This record gives sequence, structure tokens and C-alpha cells, in this order.
Amino acid sequence: MRALLLGLLLPLVAHAEQPLPVYPGTFPTRIGKDLLISGEYYRLAYFQTADPLKQVARYFQKQWVDQGYPVTVDGDFKNEGVVSAFYTREGLVRSIVLTQHEGKTLGFAVLKDVWVREPLSKAHKLPPLEGALFSEDLVLRDDSGGTQARSSLLEGTVDELQARLAKGFNEKGYALIRDTRVKLDGKVQRVVEFSRGKEQAVVGFIQLEPKLVAIQQTWVGSDRPDAVPNDEAVRAAREKAGR
Repeated sequence: MRALLLGLLLPLVAHAEQPLPVYPGTFPTRIGKDLLISGEYYRLAYFQTADPLKQVARYFQKQWVDQGYPVTVDGDFKNEGVVSAFYTREGLVRSIVLTQHEGKTLGFAVLKDVWVREPLSKAHKLPPLEGALFSEDLVLRDDSGGTQARSSLLEGTVDELQARLAKGFNEKGYALIRDTRVKLDGKVQRVVEFSRGKEQAVVGFIQLEPKLVAIQQTWVGSDRPDAVPNDEAVRAAREKAGR
């Protein structure tokens, strides 16, 4: 489903609060406010219904076809499926991503703005990471702050790449507050935490092969006091930043 949501999952608008698709008899729950995937704007909500997956898909397909929009369908519609409508005049795509969950139909209503992109340098809070064999960024923003998650694969060793990233964080004014090493299933892991004011970043390194490292970075910035771990290291780092 993660691949479905990132690849087939279409739809959101940045410049206007356009409505998300709604299935009769359900109460969609909004997920965050604005979601950025590779600089593209999305809005997302989920809902659940006892109606069969195929019935839900047919409802949206018929609705959008009757309204005159180009519509695409993909999936077996037994276990999962996607229905999308292309609002060519507005530059929007509305989609419903469906899957079976505990005997019910779980749906994700998605709205994507296909005309507007935000420069990655503006959207991203994590330092740039050059030379990645693979890298994927997800950015979630709301009125009180936001988060960014980045998954990457790079050639090198854990220590070499940790030094590179630490330099990038230091140049952005972050302070190192924790550096730990563990072994899991025979693989070396290193977790490093940085703090800057109300922002915190956690970076995990896993040595997959002698010269291949997986890196998972998470950045959190918020005005809410409970948004990041309230431990002694973060408290001390914030006091230092305040001084």
C-alpha cells in the first residue's frame, strides 16, 4: 500500500482549499494539512465503510464519468484499487485509493495539484545529501509546524557518512545532542540526534553491505511543546540556543 500511495495515489491543491472526494455515509479524517512529495502538493484523508471495495470504486468512477472528466482505474478491486479523475481545467487530480482492512473497505481520498511545485530547497529542512543512489523525501506541514522524512542509500561506511551529515547540520546551526551505536541482526547501526531551537533531527545509519549504507532522517519543527521528545538533552540544547 505504501507503493500505491506514493505511486498511484493522486491528488491536492496548494493555492485553494479544494474539496477532497467523499463517499456517502462516511466521515473522512484529514491527515495533516499539506503534504509535499518531491515538491508536489497533496491533500489526504481516509475513511472506512462496510460497503464492498468494488462498490466504492464504481461509485466514484460513475460520478466522475457522469461529470465529464477523464477517469482511469487500476487494480483488481478485490484487495486494492485506484480510481482517478483528471480536472484538466483546474489542473487537479482527485483519486480514491482503496484496500481491504479487517473486513472493511479502507479508502484514501487524495487531491493533487499538478500545476504547482515548490522548489525542493524551500520545502526541505534537512541538509542536502549529494551522491545518493536512492533518495525519497516526504514533507508534512500544518499550522503549528511540520515534519520531513528522508530515506536514502549511499556508498560508503557509517562513520564516513555520519561525518558528512554532521558537517551539513553544523553548517545549518544545529548542535549535536546524542550519538549512539547499536548492533541489530549483526548489522552496525548508529543514531545521531541534532537540535536547533524548536527543531530536532534524528538520523539513523545502517551498514547494509561493506560499502552500502541506508540512512533514515527525520526532522521535526513545531511550536507545540510536546512535538519533540522532552528529554534532558533537548532541554539543554534549547537553553543553550536561547542564550
